Order: sequence, then structure tokens, then C-alpha cells
Amino acid sequence: MSGDQNRLGGPDLANGIPLASLADGAMLLGHAQGEAVLLARRGDEIFAVGATCTHYSGPLAEGLLVGDTVRCPWHHACFSLRSGAALRAPALNPIPCWRVERQGGSLYVREKLAAPPKPRPPTSAPHSVVIVGGGAAAETAAETLRNEGYDGRITMLSATAATPVDRPNLSKDFLAGTAQEDWVPLRPPEFYREQRIDLRLNARVTALDTAGKSATLEDGDRVAYDALLLATGADPVRLSVPGADRPILHYLRALADSRAIIAKADTAKRAVVIGASFIGLEVAASLRQRGLEVHVVAPDRVPMERVMGAEIARAVRAIHEEHGVSFHLEQQVAAIEESGVALKSGEKLAADLVVAGIGVRPAVALAEKAGLALERGVLVDEHLQTSAPGIYAAGDIARWPDRLTGEKIRVEHWVVAERQGQTAARNILGRGERFDAVPFFWSQHYDMQISYVGHAEKWDRVEVAGDPEARDGKVTLLRGTRPLAVITIGRDLDSLRAEVELEKLVANS
Repeated sequence: MSGDQNRLGGPDLANGIPLASLADGAMLLGHAQGEAVLLARRGDEIFAVGATCTHYSGPLAEGLLVGDTVRCPWHHACFSLRSGAALRAPALNPIPCWRVERQGGSLYVREKLAAPPKPRPPTSAPHSVVIVGGGAAAETAAETLRNEGYDGRITMLSATAATPVDRPNLSKDFLAGTAQEDWVPLRPPEFYREQRIDLRLNARVTALDTAGKSATLEDGDRVAYDALLLATGADPVRLSVPGADRPILHYLRALADSRAIIAKADTAKRAVVIGASFIGLEVAASLRQRGLEVHVVAPDRVPMERVMGAEIARAVRAIHEEHGVSFHLEQQVAAIEESGVALKSGEKLAADLVVAGIGVRPAVALAEKAGLALERGVLVDEHLQTSAPGIYAAGDIARWPDRLTGEKIRVEHWVVAERQGQTAARNILGRGERFDAVPFFWSQHYDMQISYVGHAEKWDRVEVAGDPEARDGKVTLLRGTRPLAVITIGRDLDSLRAEVELEKLVANS
């Protein structure tokens, strides 16, 4: 996706506009001093902020005002109208703010305001924080600690060789060839040095001493901590069929995996994708965009029906077939062969490249060895604290009490992990913040984005508005009369409004 926010439009707000032209609760896109500016009104207060989301350059003027914040329509980032701060992931950087002056019945946007100072260091903060992991939750936790004024020691122990990356890109734009690799890292290496975050790569933690408060690395080094965040993520489920060790077979989780698939795709003509999950189908779309013939093998009757419902599932299958993907559904793999895949039906699919996307498992071995309470993940309370005092968990491994469903849930989505990292960091500093964000994720298939807010593992009623197969629809999954999740295609504002309504249900639960 790309926006046109670099092209200035609307009135020159430095020259003024009538106050009466900006209604209470309304936004106006204009420009000042050569930059796109969003003017917003809340009662008697007028705010002027940057008009472009700092995540993927989404158009904030097409978003939603909620209290004294504005939310991006593309991926639900949230910014403060007062300070420009990025309050909720996936945006990490703030938007600028300008001073607004009233003269008579007119409004004028004046000079850009300086960024507000960071909070003072909390008085009761731990002396040192260790973060185990190098993904979304780990990265946002480290940043949030600094943004909240923490000046103690932060050590991030990542088992991977790459600095934290924008993982959704690995199966979407980067894999499709529409984004360069320099767009993939969340931050450049110097960022961690400047922020005094001791990021150690290829640093796998093998044991935790919860009583002595230390983490032991694979090389025998021990790192002491006063507070610790476990953000070990998840590992791809591996095939256990004959030939599963052949080099033709790939999985996608880390940057190195995406690089390896791209390298193979440069010379491949035909690919088989095993699994019709989000990752599997995004890989299929990306490989089609690279010009490969793509076959998808899955045991499902309809791709993603169990997760998204029949209406959205049909739309997903239809757009893939429009782009030339061949589906082999209700089929299972019998073996990986040197030049393709053998199915249990006896059919053989020739391929130069095979990618398996059949799910992930939470990486809980370290937590289990440390004696933390587990239940299909690491159990945490509403503040994301584990059964061990001073140890928090966030991201793919965390199972938390969800107030919307009334159940303990674990969600394997990027934005959830980022937001949990932010909450965990604030709670390490003693903020006492409850994690009650409504889950959100998006999935990209060619030019069709699916936005999903809420969480529904089981539902008994479906409400449909519009026509998802025509790329314009909204599907609500309910249990009785209670909505659990809302899925939209081509209705970004509806997705934001649904998020707000689900947040109200959570607040009243």
C-alpha cells in the first residue's frame, strides 16, 4: 500500500480558515510550512498534527478521532493529538504538532512545536531489565522503557542474527519484491547504541534462575536482572513426512528465511505452498507477484474458514484464483521429493521451491524449565506478570485473561505482541497498567487487505454487511448477541469503529 500524503492538498492553514468550517469532532486535511497537516477539533480545543501515520504512511485524515487521539485507518496505530506521541503500536515514531492560534473567527497554524520532554525516571524502577527475545514484543518493550524515562540498564538477548525486523514484511512486501531490505529492520543498529540498549545477537538463553535472578546463555555467560521480560515468540511447526529434510523445503519466520526463499524464487518457475494459513497464503500471493506458478496444498475445505468464517474465506480463495493460484484442498502431503511434493491421494506436484506454512508453536521450553506456570503458553495475569514475581511475558507465548471473551487467550499476531511489549514495560516500571487492548491484525493478499479486530475461536452467529467477495464487506462473528470479532475488506473506517465498540464492551466487562 502507498499513500499520497507527500502531495500537499487542502487549504494552506498558515493563511487561516474560518473556525466555523471545522465542526466539533471533525478533521480537516490541509498543509502548512510545506508539510501535510491534520486539523482536528474537540469542543473548544483545536489540534494541528502531522497528517501521515509513521508506520506505513497511512492517511490519518481518513482515520477516526477517539477522545484526544487519532487512529490510523490502515493498521490502527494511535497518536495523541496533544503531544503527537505514538500511543499504540504498530507506529513507533510520533507525529509532529503545530501551534494553533485563534484570531477573531479564524484559525491559523503557526510554528511547529518542540517534542515534549520525556518523563522523569520512576523512583521505584528496577536497576536492570533483561529482555529475552528479539521480536515485536521485545523491541517495543525496550523502546517503551526509555520513552517512559527509565535510565537503568537494558539488555536484550536475541537468539537470531538480525536486529529486530518488521516481521509482517517478511511474507508481504519484502517477499513480493515491492519493498527493499533496508525497509525491514524496525530500527537501525545505531538506535540501540543511542538508546543505551545492550542488544546481543545470536545470544540464546538456555536457563533462568528465578531465585538468583539471572539468565544463562548458551556460551555459559550469565546476565543478572532485577526484572525480566520473556518474549521468546514462536517456532514454525515442522513437517514430519519423508523428505522433510530436503533443501527444496523452506519455512518462514526470520529474515534469513525470507532471504532464502527470495534467492530460490529468483530462479524457480513453480512453487508449492503447504498450508492455507495467513502465512501460507501471503507467501502464495508474494510468489505470484514474483511471477512463479503457485500451487497451494491444504487439508481445509475452504482456506481460512475456521478462523475467518465462510464469507471472508470465499473472498480470499476467489482473489487467489483470480491471480492464478491453483488450490489442492482437502489434501495432505505424503512426502517431499527432490523435485516436488507427493500427496496422499497419489498426485504429484512438480516444484522448484516448497514453502510450508502450517502454523507455529509457542517457544515455552525456557519458561517450562524455569518452572513458570503454563497452559498452552505462559500464563500471565492482567498485568502480563507470570507466576514468578518480577518476570513478565508478552507476545506469542503469553496467555492472558481476556475480558471480551471471558477466557484466557493467546494470540499470535504482530500488533498484539507490540502492544503487550509496551504494557509489560510500563508494568516493569510499576505503572499497574492492565492489558485490555482489543486484538487487531491485518492480512494482505495482492491489493486486498483484510482487517480483523477482536478474537473469536468459536462463534454461533454471523452478520454480513456488503459483499466481501466484491472487496467491500464487513463480517461480524458473534456468540449469542455479543460480538467477538469484526472482519472487514475495503471498510477501514468500519474496522476502526468496530474496535472502539469492542473496547467499550471490554471496559464494561
